[in-house]
Amino acid sequence: MSIDMITGAFDAHQRVLEKSRALIPTISAMADICREALKRGNKILVCGNGGSAADAQHIAAEFVGRFHNERISLPAIALTTDTSILTAVANDYSYDRVFARQVEGLGRPGDVLWGISTSGNSANVVEALKMAKEKGLVTIGSTGKDGGKMVSLCREILVVPDDNTARIQEIHMLAAHSICEVIDGLDWNK
Repeated sequence: MSIDMITGAFDAHQRVLEKSRALIPTISAMADICREALKRGNKILVCGNGGSAADAQHIAAEFVGRFHNERISLPAIALTTDTSILTAVANDYSYDRVFARQVEGLGRPGDVLWGISTSGNSANVVEALKMAKEKGLVTIGSTGKDGGKMVSLCREILVVPDDNTARIQEIHMLAAHSICEVIDGLDWNK
């Protein structure tokens, strides 16, 4: 029984992976946006909820630490990690504002906001993207299904062609690791 379920998960992943190959140009464009912002001295802000919050933290860690190659630390912040900010903003405003307030305070023109939501409709991610556009940040996103509300708010958006949250998240991290690999491969000493 468990072998069949696991085999089914692998098969489903493979199907979504094959459908997602068409997204390689989008992933490349997202990497270009991140690279150019970092080269200008800007930073990358990343946000999401649940598993996407963990992905946001993972992505920021790859930039600040390193992916594979030894290089300088690159400025990235996961907006999902400061419980004092998250709880204060949720309490004083609403949970829908927890990321937007951070973008308002931390974001500068030319920075990148990378929103992650498997549905593309997470209210707090949508509000953060709206604030980012208002403040002159470059917006990118990782979603699934039909892309949701995030589609109209992102310069580049990865819409994984599936409805299963786990499969969408798996492709999100493959794309994120691909972007990190592109960034890691640059000569940051110039």
